[in-house]
Amino acid sequence: MAPSSVRGEGARPRVPHAGELGWDDSMYDEGGESVRTVDGTRPRPDGDRADGTVPLRTQEQGPHGGDDDGRHATTGRPRRRRRILRWSAMVLSVLILGTAGAGYLYYRHLNSNLKKDDLNIGDAKDRAAKSKPNAAGQTPLNILLIGSDARNSTANQKLGGAKDTFDTPPRADVQMLLHLSADRTNMSVVSMPRDTLLQIPKCTDPKTGKTYAASTSLTMTNDSLGRGGPGCTVATWEKLTDIHIDHFIMVDFAGVVSMADAIGGVPVCVDANIYSHTSTGHGSGLKLEKGTTSVKGKQALQWLRTRYGFEDGSDIGRTKAQHQYMNSMVRQLRENATLSNPGKLRGLAETATSALTVDQSLGTVGDLYDLSKELKKVPTKRITMTTMPWVYSSDGNRVLPKPTDADKVWRLLREDIALDGKDKKKTAEKTSSDPAAADDKIAVQVQNGTRTSTLAPVPGRASAVTELLVGKGFTRAKADASAAPVEDTTLVRYPSADLEGDALRLAKVLGISSHAVEKSADVSGVTLVVGADWREGTAYKAPEDDDSTPASAKLDKGSDTGACMHVNPDYTW
Repeated sequence: MAPSSVRGEGARPRVPHAGELGWDDSMYDEGGESVRTVDGTRPRPDGDRADGTVPLRTQEQGPHGGDDDGRHATTGRPRRRRRILRWSAMVLSVLILGTAGAGYLYYRHLNSNLKKDDLNIGDAKDRAAKSKPNAAGQTPLNILLIGSDARNSTANQKLGGAKDTFDTPPRADVQMLLHLSADRTNMSVVSMPRDTLLQIPKCTDPKTGKTYAASTSLTMTNDSLGRGGPGCTVATWEKLTDIHIDHFIMVDFAGVVSMADAIGGVPVCVDANIYSHTSTGHGSGLKLEKGTTSVKGKQALQWLRTRYGFEDGSDIGRTKAQHQYMNSMVRQLRENATLSNPGKLRGLAETATSALTVDQSLGTVGDLYDLSKELKKVPTKRITMTTMPWVYSSDGNRVLPKPTDADKVWRLLREDIALDGKDKKKTAEKTSSDPAAADDKIAVQVQNGTRTSTLAPVPGRASAVTELLVGKGFTRAKADASAAPVEDTTLVRYPSADLEGDALRLAKVLGISSHAVEKSADVSGVTLVVGADWREGTAYKAPEDDDSTPASAKLDKGSDTGACMHVNPDYTW
């Protein structure tokens, strides 16, 4: 089943074999058959019994069915790993994803634990085009990870804030966009600092019907969650990045604590003793000694919330600490995938499903399981995390997406180009199943986007390029003096799939890369935005493709076991 599909309510799940659940081949014989059947016997090709099985091992036999020297009695092969792994695989398959009786009822119970919400509640749900399959028919996945600071329960209130904040609108204090490549060879994760200023779109709460108007001024991105739920945070990301988001996964304070406990702790590192506490009572309360500590429970939450104490005390240091935690957690889960205690396995399933809020198409244990299989395909060394390139706002208290650099990161994700720079160069031009109309039938709006941070727009530039287009046969081209966008590079935008072919045709005639053709809800027809790279002349010279990650997007590697957070000297003890 594809990760984005939904299982029928009455459909019973497929039982995954133990290898899919994270166990290795030590639970199976060389031919892939189960080492023991449910009744404790093992099939034998030589038919020692009439039913083709041999008895359970006796006390005189070694712990792996052989002699006490630990070798298999028949084959002489070295003994396999602890039999508890074999038994756990069977128990988990029946207990969590069983197809009958109590196993199936428990599966239904876990499904009921999951909280579900609408994926996108913005007023322009189709503004970002869905990712297209690659040549092999594989499609990328974009998943928004949200950490909520909701104080809507006693547990969250106790963990999160003062009494006067109880049941106030939640905020999305952690936001990370996880991009899983189409071929599943790499994963790129981009964090957005919670105090990033941007435009939040109009959103409608699906539960109450309340409509939240689009922000009329720059607003902190974490406010998006309080405007109808996680679907508004998704809409905000799509408006900023033009990246279609397939799923979201949200967890609150109590969920972080319970998940960290269920995992058994996550190793993190600081380069000095740290105590996140100020004289005025601010800070997460995190107190650790220099070196590596396995944090869980409330301490894990403190780590994820600390800003006073890491690096420069800003949200940027906090996102880096969150990257270290997530990378370490992934390694921890992979290294300890073979949990030997069925009770722990059930506890982890119970905790995870109770802690998460997901979109409707990710709303069953089966859907999450299928997604986890896709994520597991990526080797740790190809997991890359970064923080959105940013600049300080004019007052120095907030941040803004860094012009050009942030846009480039979003483009790399849209075009499924790995941030770690290890992809083979993607040179294929975009194509469309929508045939282009004749040039003289394509209506084109031309906008002057030549303004820069240091230069005024070139007067009359839209009109000059319009004349150029008419001379090339685009007789329905018109200058649009009502819009004055600011674009570093020249772009072609179109509003819907039925105009994609026309947009690509226009780009081809002008020598504009097909990768500079993008779907946008901000235009009503095929629109040419003349950027700052075409301030003069009649021939457009496209910039050379540069698929490298901007230097301002500092990368944190999933395989970096030596990562250690720098402690601000003002917060040592």
